[in-house]
Amino acid sequence: MTFKEYWIIYYTILRKEVVRVLRIWPQTLLPSAITISLYFLIFGKVVGARVGTMDGFGYMHFITPGLVIMAVINNSYANVVGSFYGARFNHSIQELLVSPATNHLIILGYVSGGVARGFFVGVMVTIVAGLFGGIAIGFSGLLLILLSFILCGTLFSLGGLLNGIFSQSFDDTTIFPTFVLTPLIYLGGVFYGLSALPPFWQHIAQYNPLFYIVDFVRYAFIGYSSVNPVVALVAIVLLIAILYSLAWYLLSRGIRLKS
Repeated sequence: MTFKEYWIIYYTILRKEVVRVLRIWPQTLLPSAITISLYFLIFGKVVGARVGTMDGFGYMHFITPGLVIMAVINNSYANVVGSFYGARFNHSIQELLVSPATNHLIILGYVSGGVARGFFVGVMVTIVAGLFGGIAIGFSGLLLILLSFILCGTLFSLGGLLNGIFSQSFDDTTIFPTFVLTPLIYLGGVFYGLSALPPFWQHIAQYNPLFYIVDFVRYAFIGYSSVNPVVALVAIVLLIAILYSLAWYLLSRGIRLKS
């Protein structure tokens, strides 16, 4: 196939995903802005007034990066797992698998849709954060924030795709985010710094992949990190490569997709 034909296939999948997000925006975009506003109001204003500072930063400024990326993660993940399992449920995925679309294009199309939703939400939540906390971001910080939105959106869109492949019912699509993803996010340093933990738990926290994501995003927002931001960036890219390879393998073998 020519490059133009590849582009048409990719654009068609991406357009379907983006149009779906925008068509039902009260369900896909608005809830995150409302939820994060409550987080900022309760944890940032009420609790933050009592906490004071965390690692030398105002508590509102300290928790903002984690809350923002939490919204990006949840929406990127939810978009792909819901859309891909829906395609499996109504058997439209079979038409896509027998079409000229390569597995790489299928993955890229669905993942790009998840990244787009996560990006939209990330921008909205960042604006909300600015209204509550008056965050100030330099140009270099802005570029890092946008990079973090794209990388984290890609990582958890791939996670959503994998969950969509293995899920046997719509209920299964909520098991991983409820029992694995959410605890890892909250234990990843969203509301506290690594220095606030006892030495033993500091060591344990460094085995949590969400810790590196939150830490990298915090560096992008306020220039502070508990570990070298390059290490965090490498960890994120490595996880993306692993999940992408796994997703491609599963699609190539047709696992859970041909029945």
